[in-house]
Amino acid sequence: MTLLTETSPVMEKTRELCAAIAADGHFAKLQKDVERFLDDDAARLMYQTVHERGEELHHKQHAGVKLAPTEIREFEAARDELMRNEVASAFLDAQGELESLQRTIGKYVNMTLELGRVPTDKDIAEAEKGGCCGGGGCGC
Repeated sequence: MTLLTETSPVMEKTRELCAAIAADGHFAKLQKDVERFLDDDAARLMYQTVHERGEELHHKQHAGVKLAPTEIREFEAARDELMRNEVASAFLDAQGELESLQRTIGKYVNMTLELGRVPTDKDIAEAEKGGCCGGGGCGC
C-alpha cells in the first residue's frame, strides 16, 4: 500500500483535515467574503485598477524611473478608496487569511517530509528565523 491510495491513513487524515477546514465557521465567513467580492463588479474593477496601477508603478521604479509625486498621490488615493470599499476590504482580509492558512499547513507538511517527524514548536520557530529547514542552512 502506498501513501496516496484512497484508503491509506495519510489520505484519510488529509480528507479529515479538509473536512475540518470546510466545516469551520470562520472559514465559511472567509469564503462568503470572497464570493461577495466576485459577485460585485464595481469592487472587482476597483481592485483590478489599483492592482494594475501598483504593478505599473513598481515596474517603473524597478527600472530606475523616478515616480512623480502626483503618480504616488493618485495611487495612494485609489488604494485608500479601495480599502474603504467594504466588499473589497473584506475580500483582501479573507484572501490574506486564506493564504496564511495555506502557508501554515504547507509549512507543517513540508517540514514533516523534510524531518521525518512532526515538527515541534522549536522547529517551526527556527524555520521562521531562517534556520534549519527554513533557510536551507542545514542541508534540508
